[in-house]
Order: sequence, then C-alpha cells, then structure tokens
Amino acid sequence: MDAPLATPCNIQICEVTCDSFRIMWDITPEDSARSTHFFIDLSRKESRDPNRFKHRDVPTKLVAKAVPLPMAVRGHWFLSPRTEYCVAVQTAVRQPDGDYLVSEWSQVVEFCTGGRLLKFSVFYRNQHPEYFDFVRGECGGLMRPALKDISGSHGSPVNGKLHGVFFSCSTEFDTGLPPKDSPYGPQRFLIPAGHLLNPNISLYFADFYCMYTAYHYVVLVLAPVGSEGDTFCRSRLPMLDLASNPFLTYTAPQRPGEEPLFCHASDVILEVIFTEPVSLDQGHVEQIRGHHQLMSLTTANAKKDPSCKVCNISVGR
Repeated sequence: MDAPLATPCNIQICEVTCDSFRIMWDITPEDSARSTHFFIDLSRKESRDPNRFKHRDVPTKLVAKAVPLPMAVRGHWFLSPRTEYCVAVQTAVRQPDGDYLVSEWSQVVEFCTGGRLLKFSVFYRNQHPEYFDFVRGECGGLMRPALKDISGSHGSPVNGKLHGVFFSCSTEFDTGLPPKDSPYGPQRFLIPAGHLLNPNISLYFADFYCMYTAYHYVVLVLAPVGSEGDTFCRSRLPMLDLASNPFLTYTAPQRPGEEPLFCHASDVILEVIFTEPVSLDQGHVEQIRGHHQLMSLTTANAKKDPSCKVCNISVGR
C-alpha cells in the first residue's frame, strides 16, 4: 500500500497580477518525486469563514500536472482584477486504474489580484474642428479650464465646482495607441504624457461611477503643486501616490538616459482633469482615423447608475 502524501503547508502566493499568480508550498523530496498532479481549489472570497468555499463564477478545482514550484496559475476567464480570492492545494498521485491518491487539503490562504496597468505615452483630447479653431483664434492657442459638469456621482466634490481641461489616456490593448473612435469630435490633440504627469504634479481621486454598463469610469485630477487647483483638491479629495496607485502611475527613470514610464488602468475608463491652461504648442492636433460616434455616447452630464453594487457603497448592504 502506498504511503500517504503529506498535507501541503506554508502556502505562499507571489507575483500576483490582474489575471495570474504563482503559488508554492513546502513539500518533501519524496512527495515531490511521487506527485503527478496538483489540485488547486480557488474561489472568490465570499465569507469571513476562512475554511468555507463558496464557488461562484470560478471552477471548484483546477487540476494541473505536477511541475517545479512555484507554479504559475493564469486565466482571465476565472480571475478578475482587484478581487479577493481564497485558495487551497492538494498533491496527488495518479494510480494505474486512473484514480488518485491525494493528500489532505492545505490550509486556506487569501490574496487579492491586482489591476492590469498598460503603458502609454500621450494624453489626448478629442474635439470638433471648431473648438481648436476657437482656441487658436480667440484664446492665443491656450485650451482654458472649463467648469466640470454634474456627470458621475451626485456627491463628488468636483462637480460644478472645479475648472479643468479634460483629457483621456486609455489605449487599445493590442496596439498601445489611443482608440480610433471618438464620441467627442473627429479631431484629437495629443500631448506627451510627461507634460501633464510628473513629480511637480499632484494626483487626486475624484469619482468612480458607471452608467448602467458593465464598465466603470474613474475621474482623476492632475494639479500642478501649489496651484489653485491643488489647493482646492487638497482639502476635498484623496491624494494618490504617483508611483503606486491602481489607476494612473508615473515611474521615474532608473538610470541616466532612460525615459519615465507612464501606465494607466485597463479595466476602467479614465477621465483626467488638468486644472491649468494647456497650450496647443505643447502637442499637436490630428484627424481621428476611425468613426466619429454619436454625442449620445459621451458622459456629459450623465447620471450614475444608483443600483450598481460595485460603485455604490450602500447597495446590497
């Protein structure tokens, strides 16, 4: 009769991303040599009881051939960004009759996936040709701050109070470039990211909302340190660390000659408000090559979905 397998212990999770992680545990040399498969029990964290699984939207058990540890677990079809999970493991030996000799389940450990950050190099602003003609002819080439509308969360401190120039930075996953379409106009102003996001800029979180859709919007404010916009936001909004936050990051060059690294979250749509005038001379205007979508698809004065359980704190509580 085969000797029993030892229960896996000292479970460790590392290299966690939005849709992958690596897992390892203490295993004896004898069990490592015998094991043919690993069983991984993975579930969203639904209960405060660390020994109870409520499998929902994920497989109850992942079966993998035994490999050297740490083992990579990848799968966007069962791992979601910024989500808490519980995991336990078994080691197993496949028998000649097809059955398995298995260890006891390990203790349950918890971890949280990250959000996928994509590199980008420019902020951009989509508008109609008439807007850019007006900026050149009447404003000396300066895009001047405008009052934030009342879209998004009803209680956001910036709605109807903060002035800014609105930008986007989202990119297409496969190209790393801004989207080819626009709901705001057929022309696009592009400005190098470093002009708006650098160590002399304060970054603030302003809103998180959706409009009866599966995806969510995040509103961020960029304000030059010491500016009027910075003063307004400092007492009203949470400040984010430029180098470490889930939405928009700036990483300083590590060596001489290197460029800064700019990243944005890919699982939300970012709306960025820059609180100072921006000169057209700092970038360039180009024609958008894709389709100009209907203005009804914009977020102008759009109302937040009050029933969403993700972006409304009180719903379902």
